[in-house]
Amino acid sequence: MAETVLDILAAHRAGTLTPSETVARTYARIRAHADPALFITLRDEAEAIAEARTLEKSGNKDLPLYGVPFAVKDNIDVAGLPTTAACPAFGFKPAHDATAVARLRAAGAIVIGKTNLDQFATGLVGVRSPYGVPRNTFDPELVPGGSSSGSATSVAAGIVPFSLGTDTAGSGRVPAGFNNIVGLKPSLGLISTHGLVPACRTLDCISIFALTVDDAWAALGVASGYDAADSYSRTRPLGHPGAMPPHVKLGVPIPGQRLFFGDKDYEAGYEAALARLAKLGCDIVEIDVEPFYETARLLYEGPWVAERAIAAQKLLASDPDAIHPVTREITVGGLRPTAMDAFAAFYKLERLRRVSDYIFAHQVGALALPTAPTHYSVKQVLADPITLNSRLGTYTNFVNLLDLCGLALPASLTSKSLPFGITLLAPGGQDARLASIGRVFHADTRLPLGALKEAQPTLQALPAVAAEDEIAVAVVGAHLSGLPLNHELTSLGGRLLEATETAPDYRLYALNGTAPAKPGLLRVSAGEGAAIEVEVWALPRAAFGTFIDRIGTPLSIGTVTLADGHGVKGFLCEAAGISGARDITKNGGWRAYLAQAKVAE
Repeated sequence: MAETVLDILAAHRAGTLTPSETVARTYARIRAHADPALFITLRDEAEAIAEARTLEKSGNKDLPLYGVPFAVKDNIDVAGLPTTAACPAFGFKPAHDATAVARLRAAGAIVIGKTNLDQFATGLVGVRSPYGVPRNTFDPELVPGGSSSGSATSVAAGIVPFSLGTDTAGSGRVPAGFNNIVGLKPSLGLISTHGLVPACRTLDCISIFALTVDDAWAALGVASGYDAADSYSRTRPLGHPGAMPPHVKLGVPIPGQRLFFGDKDYEAGYEAALARLAKLGCDIVEIDVEPFYETARLLYEGPWVAERAIAAQKLLASDPDAIHPVTREITVGGLRPTAMDAFAAFYKLERLRRVSDYIFAHQVGALALPTAPTHYSVKQVLADPITLNSRLGTYTNFVNLLDLCGLALPASLTSKSLPFGITLLAPGGQDARLASIGRVFHADTRLPLGALKEAQPTLQALPAVAAEDEIAVAVVGAHLSGLPLNHELTSLGGRLLEATETAPDYRLYALNGTAPAKPGLLRVSAGEGAAIEVEVWALPRAAFGTFIDRIGTPLSIGTVTLADGHGVKGFLCEAAGISGARDITKNGGWRAYLAQAKVAE
């Protein structure tokens, strides 16, 4: 039976399965799963099936999510269904869908219900709710992860193929790691938060849980986009996932900074994940991650605790007992910081953001970290709710403060057959690049889908051509994957299409006096050149002008002929620019030249 978004779409479009049948099957699975703590509000089955039949009658099978069911975390509005944020006294019934929900429904997706969460999205554990604790899909004695507990477990259990969660400090990643699914935490402002009950409005993201990266991306492509109704919405390049970038530099903590709190299984899982990434062509670079840990500590000692108190402030004043005791203890702490405390924290954060920017610009292209350092039981968390919750945020709490995007991925199963996951992190706007790496990594693990014991589908090949809204650009030097200027492509939403060579009509020179060092590619007469290594990247058309504006003499953009005979825009060098430059054509490319020069040192 179809399980993934892409499988369900294919079946609906082929007519082997109808949307109404898929919805009916979804409700049957809910009954079979029999977890009363999973949904806070379940939509009436007959109503959902009727919506599916109306969709069938429309005949619009080309809708991007035609008939695909999904669940929504109950701090996100769905018209006609209560929004409670897991606090009954706070609940209200919205008249309109949140923007993200409206976009998904317009694309043909069908809401099934509102899922449970840590109250007011405060927690990484999934146990702070008066509606009960959703079962971890691998071991009911373990926490499901939070705050998006129900959204994650509904996907892992195969009830819906994707769901909406939220992520402020890791809520869209930790429960993904604990349930063997993908958690996509988009760049800030990429998905509108209009219609979301805020935790920390300046940091909140609506996130996506799915069984595969491609499924998460299918939902992201629909849900994302600028929204004037959200004052924190941004126009950010989405791009498209592309080929696995070779030699991408992935930052990992130096050994003394790898925190697992005694969990040997998670420690071993992380080492195995790094070995897998290296096997797939990534360069593993050990770095000092203390600046990230320092940023994480700001989240619960600065103004962002005060920000958490805003949504619950009326209840805190009028009926504090209506709030979960642990949630109340945390949010009450937000009433104490002064304005001076806030500004001191803002100053510190700006300093740390500069450090983060430097790391990503000069040391690594992305981070590869454990999603969580360990996994606790429900009993353990109830006995020590704040300390253990804090530990689970070791690798997540700094991410939104630094405007990073993230992709949580299943990595392996431990010796106890429990999930271990990693998360890829990069500067905001590089969501597509993370997806390019993550989809290949996840497929290579050959793990089952969620908790379903179903094999992953075959990874679909991506077309190595630019889309209509993109321009293909051939790069030959410092813009290659893993090299110093590659971030100029990725920060603009560029995606790698292919690694290839030019036609044998070029010579390559190491130019003098450039920083960082750069080569010059010169077109020569037939028979006088050689094939030179290049990468072809697709850049959004809207970003192309920004990119070429950064190019200085003697380089320029012209047409480069590739080995297969077709031409693309690419870096060329003026003939005058090679005066005194070293001819390195025999190396076959800039990367090979750098490797030879390093050996010579």
